[in-house]
Amino acid sequence: MDEPKDIFKKHQAQTFPFPSCIEIESANGSYITDVNGKQYLDFVAGVSACTLGHSNRIIIDAVKEQLDKYTHVMVYGEYIQSPQYKLAQLLADNLPENLSTTYFVNSGAEAIEGAMKLAKRATGRSEIISCKDSYHGSTQGALSIMGNEEHKAKYRPLLPNCNQIIYNDVESLVNITKQTAAVVIEPIQGGTGFVTSKNKFLEKVRERCTQTGTLLIFDEIQTCFGRLGTLLGFEKYNVTPDIVCIAKGMGGGMPIGAFISSWELMNLLTFEPTLGHITTFGGHPVNCAASLATLQYLLATDIMQQVDEKEQLFRTHLSHPKIAAIRGAINAAIVRITLAIFSPDATNELPNPIVRVDDSPRIATVVT
Repeated sequence: MDEPKDIFKKHQAQTFPFPSCIEIESANGSYITDVNGKQYLDFVAGVSACTLGHSNRIIIDAVKEQLDKYTHVMVYGEYIQSPQYKLAQLLADNLPENLSTTYFVNSGAEAIEGAMKLAKRATGRSEIISCKDSYHGSTQGALSIMGNEEHKAKYRPLLPNCNQIIYNDVESLVNITKQTAAVVIEPIQGGTGFVTSKNKFLEKVRERCTQTGTLLIFDEIQTCFGRLGTLLGFEKYNVTPDIVCIAKGMGGGMPIGAFISSWELMNLLTFEPTLGHITTFGGHPVNCAASLATLQYLLATDIMQQVDEKEQLFRTHLSHPKIAAIRGAINAAIVRITLAIFSPDATNELPNPIVRVDDSPRIATVVT
């Protein structure tokens, strides 16, 4: 009989030539345990997804309670289901008035796709602008606005009329015109090494979008649910988008995403044509129950308020001769910190997924 590793490599599609192949037995809190009983302190957290740690009792109880009631009963938007509307209401209660209506999907890439469609429907324009070195997902539309040509080249032709500006380059904002349907931007560029906004760049993007009638879409798939010390990252910069996309950490380890806008904009997907955007499993009640439990817990505790203080602790005490710099915003809430560690001596030969090195041999990204 084939070993699990052989089955994994032969019968599961692979995304990376050198997967760690840790065979998981269990996961709890900040630790993953393999089938041999070896424990790993997990700095990845499902890639920014397990907001309250692994096997959190609050989330497990919410999932089990919903499983005992019902799972999937209908395509999205037809039946009234309490996990969906309670989550939508709680989000509306804690976001600006123009972000009052949520469309639940299954993932971050789906959220980006839905937001792009909504922007085109609302403006009647076709151009979508994103940033060089950005990352927004791997589906056809999301890939079209990705800022890394290496990931795009083999899949062309992609969507037409997708152009780029340069993050933190105010002069490039002239490329946002009255022909632009939307600008899609990460408040912090995650995939390129946790690059933060400087010199009020995000505010200036907002101003330019307002001048040209362009919708501003924030990709908060990595920053959502408290990672910057506020519920969503845009609050940190006092810039409110027209549409915001969330996923990853909003599910506390369960698969869910969403794009959020005003009722007026979102209602455009309801007619001409009807079913302007549809999903079978989006807003799955079990996943919404997990997300609701996660959000309720974060709002009821002071975890998010501790982030700034804990960031300073890590910046002060995380010290090693091989660490040349720490870049980005560190989220110490729920013991999930995002760091970019740059060292001339870093290599791609790392023993496990606790630390990953990206395409550059000089950049290691640690996500805890």
